[in-house]
Amino acid sequence: METSAIIMLRYEELLFFMACLCNCWCVCLCVCVCLEGRTCRRGGGGSGMRMSSSWRWPLSRAMRLTLRWCRLCRLQRGIERGAGSKVWISVRLSELWSYSRLLLRSLCYNSLSDSDTLLDCAFEPIYWIVDNMTRWFGVLFVCLVTLLTTSVVVIVYLFVLPTIINTYSLHWIAWHLCCGHWLLVMVVFHYYKAITTSPGHPSKGKVNIPSVSICKKCITPKPPRTHHCSICNVCVLKMDHHCPWLNNCVGHFNHRYFFSFCIYMSLGCIYCSISSRNLFMEAYSAVESYYQTPRPDDTLRETTAHKCVIFLWVLTSSVAVALGGLTLWHAMLISRGETSVERHINCKETKRLKEKGKVFRNPFHHGRLNNWRILFGVEKRSHWLTRVLLPSSHLPDGDGVMWECAFTRRDPEAV
Repeated sequence: METSAIIMLRYEELLFFMACLCNCWCVCLCVCVCLEGRTCRRGGGGSGMRMSSSWRWPLSRAMRLTLRWCRLCRLQRGIERGAGSKVWISVRLSELWSYSRLLLRSLCYNSLSDSDTLLDCAFEPIYWIVDNMTRWFGVLFVCLVTLLTTSVVVIVYLFVLPTIINTYSLHWIAWHLCCGHWLLVMVVFHYYKAITTSPGHPSKGKVNIPSVSICKKCITPKPPRTHHCSICNVCVLKMDHHCPWLNNCVGHFNHRYFFSFCIYMSLGCIYCSISSRNLFMEAYSAVESYYQTPRPDDTLRETTAHKCVIFLWVLTSSVAVALGGLTLWHAMLISRGETSVERHINCKETKRLKEKGKVFRNPFHHGRLNNWRILFGVEKRSHWLTRVLLPSSHLPDGDGVMWECAFTRRDPEAV
């Protein structure tokens, strides 16, 4: 099998080189014919100008004679075949068609090309537009998140919180005040840190850094778990994805801030949605009554409150569903010890090894609880309170360049 594969590979390479040679021959022929025609037009058909271009005319003449000889050989074969001229013509047409296909394929021949490569090439303009639009619209997305979050906080302070204080008992009021402000502080802190914290980039000055490949865009060594961001145009350590809502990449140094923001924003939206449910039902009934005759005599403050409560409930409920699904997806990835980019790569690697009868194991998977401990930087039990449930600016484990492999030593005991 190996010998036949080598022979087939050599045969394909031979065809490729022959096609390239034929392409070069055709290009030279066209250039020389054009030059000869221009020379004849300048010299009026005389021999003086032909003699001045000493190398162009003999070369084009030799090419013309070669083509004429090939044509005579084809005619001679056709005459000898006699009655089978129609069959000969069809055979020659099929040969010409095969040869033309070979020439066309030789222009873009690549033994590593497949359907994925062709799709990437076809969608390259779309990728370019998305990258540049995302880069410029990232600031608008950040402003939009800030504006919507501020509007929710203002509506809660103006309409929801006064209703809670006037109708609920003292211990429920204390619980709402503590829970609501705790969620607000955690959301603001982690969103600010996720935006302003650099995800981490490999050092270009250092030469002796461990690398698994060379980045084709940066032309620099690429450490493990490092990928190139086409939007930021730089390599990112432990890259997860580029988030337009942060206008920043999610990498080694801000992955915890991003995931904590997703958790607390989802919890905050769920809290607002549940707390304002009764107010939403009352406001919805009041808005429906606006279209009745006679119209109810509501003040401007009441109508504004009804519309604001409806806006609050619809926005927080929608964000809770959408962002909650995204949070669950990232929680699953963290439990498996992989990022969004690595999830795609590991799926391909699992499928490839499965066809060979082998099993793929993620070298960065240290167990579910240990993966969470590594992400949040938990070194002892009290850190679950001080580093997870309270704002903390501690750095993650490691520098993002060197990574512990799960196969090299025994997994550390979870705390």
